[in-house]
Amino acid sequence: MVDHRRRPKISPSTAVDLPKIDAVILFGEPIRWETNLQIIIDVLLTGGYPASPHRLTSYPHIPLLACNMDLMWMAEARSPRFGHGIFMVCLESIYKKITGKELKYAALMGKPSEVTYHYAEYLIRTKAAEMQWNKPVQTLYAVGDNLMTDIYGANHYNRYLQERNNRKDSKTLLQAGSRARVATVSQDVEATWESELSCPSATRCKSVLVCTGIYNPHAEVPADPTQSVTETVFHGHRDFRIDPALVEPGHVVPDVNAAVDLIFQLENFLPASDNRIC
Repeated sequence: MVDHRRRPKISPSTAVDLPKIDAVILFGEPIRWETNLQIIIDVLLTGGYPASPHRLTSYPHIPLLACNMDLMWMAEARSPRFGHGIFMVCLESIYKKITGKELKYAALMGKPSEVTYHYAEYLIRTKAAEMQWNKPVQTLYAVGDNLMTDIYGANHYNRYLQERNNRKDSKTLLQAGSRARVATVSQDVEATWESELSCPSATRCKSVLVCTGIYNPHAEVPADPTQSVTETVFHGHRDFRIDPALVEPGHVVPDVNAAVDLIFQLENFLPASDNRIC
């Protein structure tokens, strides 16, 4: 049904002197999806001049950056609500339907991207330094309710930390044996991150899944437990590959309170105001 109340009461302006748009940044799902989808497509297909006609030859398009990739999220309703990830799916589909080409992202930020966890780890290190902690923070805990973003991202960052430590150990061995080969090992792809945020002190990142959000612990699972993840529909973003190991939580707890209690137990931490660990 067409809502005629939303049609303009006056003739639209014919101005064509709009300033050029250099990039599109997607932060979260808008209120009026169809209007925003139209405007973004206009910007992408005109090279940043939405008052001009579409040019299907304008490819690759101007930079497009996005964050907040959750496909769905939980609110008061009993069923999951559409998240920004679904808005991105719509945009990708429309662009490909019109042009026949894939929408390209200059960057994907937020969970489950690696750089987001790297930045979070940097903030933790900064806070620990302010509190004058003597020992570096080596274990990170990521608590979330979404397998495809929270758990995937935590496990992905844990894999990055493990691979980085392995490269660091390999580099040490090569330095002891042959200084000529050290340069090859030291060319980390994360050099940009580490130059801006400094090297991480953490050596592992443990994922903790809570059952109070998008994750449903009572959902049906395949008869063969080994297929419980591989037969699950992948709700992650198009540009992140499905890896069963990355969506397996390290721990599953009922809620955030239970997650905090678990972390206290794993770290042998006893609050000063309490005489026991729950």
